[in-house]
Amino acid sequence: MTLEIITADSLAPHRHGFFTRRGGASSGVFEGLNCGQGSSDQAEIVAINRARVADAMGVELPALMTLHQTHSSDVVTVTAPLPRPRPKADALVTNRPGLALAVLTADCQPVLFSDPDAGVIGAAHAGWRGARDGVLEATVDAMESLGARRDGIRAVIGPSISQRAYEVGPEFFDDFMQDDPENARFFAGGDGDRLHFDLPAYGLHRMRRAGIAAEWTRHCTYSDPERFYSYRRATHLKEADYGRLISVIRI
Repeated sequence: MTLEIITADSLAPHRHGFFTRRGGASSGVFEGLNCGQGSSDQAEIVAINRARVADAMGVELPALMTLHQTHSSDVVTVTAPLPRPRPKADALVTNRPGLALAVLTADCQPVLFSDPDAGVIGAAHAGWRGARDGVLEATVDAMESLGARRDGIRAVIGPSISQRAYEVGPEFFDDFMQDDPENARFFAGGDGDRLHFDLPAYGLHRMRRAGIAAEWTRHCTYSDPERFYSYRRATHLKEADYGRLISVIRI
């Protein structure tokens, strides 16, 4: 099966893609294009999958940059292939041609950034914690330090968990309300004291408030198991582990 790559016109002309799980070498609960080196999938199979992604992006595998993601707001400015072990952070930016920036997700937001005029790109892993702590704004700041202009940056949120699938408890809601009472707009009622959180809408709000033109591809990871991995779905199904999707951008 060939790779399936979701793209967005607003990120052109930078080469990019939100890869689905289709077209990979993994099997079992990881069936497809699992690119998670932190998963319990076979390391050699994950390497094959990542090599397929690198080839699709037109780079050698060492130029496919990923991080040890920790749900932080930390950003790494990439000027050369990253050392091992991978830095602990949740976003990358660069202005160097030939380097592909990638993040791994399985419900969290993968966000790709582009300023084509300045020749600066970024990629961020933004779950609720990272988004709340400012990883999206920090990525924009790091891009500006490389010469990007805030009014020239475009951002696209790739496949993420949608509001209808993202049930949370009252403590989660209270924390967001303490940040800003207007955050109530990102919650809808559920059963009992449960609510449903709109993570992509929250991400869009944070970026647009920062002056960034942003959009979401409107793909829900939880609701489409044939195309996407989902941590929450795997948890509900009591599966032993789950795959990780990869999203990539390069100059």
